[in-house]
Amino acid sequence: MLIKVNALTAALAFAFGAGGVAHAASSPDASAVTRLETITINAYPLSATPSTLSVPVETLDGSALVVAREATLGATLSSLPGVHADTFGAGASRPAIRGQTAPRVKVLSGGSELMDASGVSPDHAITSEPMLAQRIEVLRGPSTLLYGGGAIGGVVNVVDNKIPQAIPEKGVEGFAEVRGATGSRERAGAVGVTAGEGNVAVHVEGVKRRSGDYRVPGWTHSRVAGSYEEGNTGSVGISWIGSRGYTGIAYTQTHSKYGLPGHSHEYEGCHPHGTHLHCGGHDHDDEHDEHDHHDHAHGDHDHDDHAVPFVRLDSRRLDLRSEYRDPFAGFSNVRFRGGYTDYKHDEIEGTTVATTFKNRGYDARLELEHRPVAGWHGVLGLQSARSTFSALGEERFVPKTVTRSNGIFLLEQYHLDDWRFELGARQDWQNVSPDSSQPASRLRGTSFSAGAVWDFAPQYALAVSLSRSQRLPSAQELYANGLHMATNTYELGNPGLAAETSRNIDLTLRKQEGDARFSLTVFHNRIKNYIFANTLDRYEDFRLIEYTQRNARFTGVEGEASYRFNRHLTAGVFGDLVHGKLFSGADLPRIPAARAGVRVNTRWNQWTGNIEAYRVFRQNRVADFEAETSAYNMVNLGLGYDGTLGAMDYSIYLRATNLLNTLAYNHASFVSRAAPLPGRRVMLGMRMEY
Repeated sequence: MLIKVNALTAALAFAFGAGGVAHAASSPDASAVTRLETITINAYPLSATPSTLSVPVETLDGSALVVAREATLGATLSSLPGVHADTFGAGASRPAIRGQTAPRVKVLSGGSELMDASGVSPDHAITSEPMLAQRIEVLRGPSTLLYGGGAIGGVVNVVDNKIPQAIPEKGVEGFAEVRGATGSRERAGAVGVTAGEGNVAVHVEGVKRRSGDYRVPGWTHSRVAGSYEEGNTGSVGISWIGSRGYTGIAYTQTHSKYGLPGHSHEYEGCHPHGTHLHCGGHDHDDEHDEHDHHDHAHGDHDHDDHAVPFVRLDSRRLDLRSEYRDPFAGFSNVRFRGGYTDYKHDEIEGTTVATTFKNRGYDARLELEHRPVAGWHGVLGLQSARSTFSALGEERFVPKTVTRSNGIFLLEQYHLDDWRFELGARQDWQNVSPDSSQPASRLRGTSFSAGAVWDFAPQYALAVSLSRSQRLPSAQELYANGLHMATNTYELGNPGLAAETSRNIDLTLRKQEGDARFSLTVFHNRIKNYIFANTLDRYEDFRLIEYTQRNARFTGVEGEASYRFNRHLTAGVFGDLVHGKLFSGADLPRIPAARAGVRVNTRWNQWTGNIEAYRVFRQNRVADFEAETSAYNMVNLGLGYDGTLGAMDYSIYLRATNLLNTLAYNHASFVSRAAPLPGRRVMLGMRMEY
């Protein structure tokens, strides 16, 4: 049942006349695709839908989101066009969009930044709970300048209902969901209730999950030690709701515990001598020439379940949101989003806390949407943020830093017959102050964007987006100096780093109505002073890295196409591809491999079904000291039933992933060899709404 490469290539070439296209959500049906036309993108303030934007946008909502949800945000989104996951076992994974991940991918909660520690390391979880999300929006590329010029990869906005925006029609509404899965013995449940009367609404929600180490085919101990995860999240919110808008506040608390597969202290004694490593009495010159840079067989590594370190995470967050229509003359809307986070996690070895990471800070943004002036309709905004980040203990590889940032932005739209035009500009100021003898970093960045959408024929549109964005270096890139065992590295920062400047072009051809639908995007991004972790030396599996700057470019294609044969059957193809290189010709590390596949969706009365098969190709475009990753095939199956019981709607769903039980390595992951992707897994769940 393996997918043949040449067959896939032929199918994609027939559909698009080009190579890879994007992998769509694993479980969308025909109705979900149609719903996209009526969805307003919450992360975009000008009441736009995916079909009217000049930048590529994808959403997960409804039944597609229910089935796609995983324990982490990265895994939940990894099936969308151009989106992969920077996996780290089961407890942590970040979205990797077009070869970029944090800090070039912004993750928002209802339009406000999370302020956790996920941008520092891939083993740090994103504190956003997919099971409580109503919709997840992914804006790819330098989508807008609303959230900072640093969002070169894209923006992920998790839309929730923790702060009610309307009084329930029947006074009370809610949901309950339970699910379980084989392979990792996962059990999870979620519940949410909204009640309101008059002008006041209250919302309460929570989720609890637990899973063990997951199975991997052909693995030495059959399960990946440290790939377990357990946790709970609870939230309570209250809103005052009037005829012209609302103001609300919510408190959210998250507790989590998860293992760190591949975390080793074998190299604790390693330290740099200039640009070389010194480890256990061995210098780079003694060992490097004899080291095999190719993959280690997975059987070469022994795992002791009791020796695997784990993370204990505790996050408390306060959100304030407000929106009012017609606030004063000349303006149609005013919106405020603010969040304050008190975040902490301990990395524990045995019974000892080895390292503690803390982040305490706020993010606030104000948007004023003005009425049309000479045909131009737009939004003016202000953003301010402050965070205090610290690491204490064995892996204090980053000094305590205080980061202050402020920004002002403007986004304008103009409609002319079959054309829609967009212009944007943003100015950022950033100040990073370390508690060390190193100098503070004070930088500013200026970003611009322009886009156009041409509805050149009924149902067809051509969109182009141009941008010039500047990203300011993070505290880690500026001041890191120490061991980082999660990624088996000794990190060296560079206080002299300048702003990155990226120039990007996106070109999208789409048809989102009728029986035949497709969307194809090609993009090219040239980045001056691209900041990356340059490997200076390597001893066995341990690397000495230094954050440095070089000119780089990213080029890729992503898309999908489908045809509805009748109201019961829809079939399509999908895939994506990205290449990331320095101008010198060297490949950049952990660029996701290309993928392509086919999908069939069916609907019969209350039943839905889907099957997809795709191939992730071999990744042989690797950086220095990086190993190639073999190709693999995936087959997934979904089945659902929707019913009504009195005043309650319910859905029963079954999802089977990796049906071929394939041993697969994720090239985008730091621990791809220590924690391969899960083997065959079957999930059964039920969701009720009333």
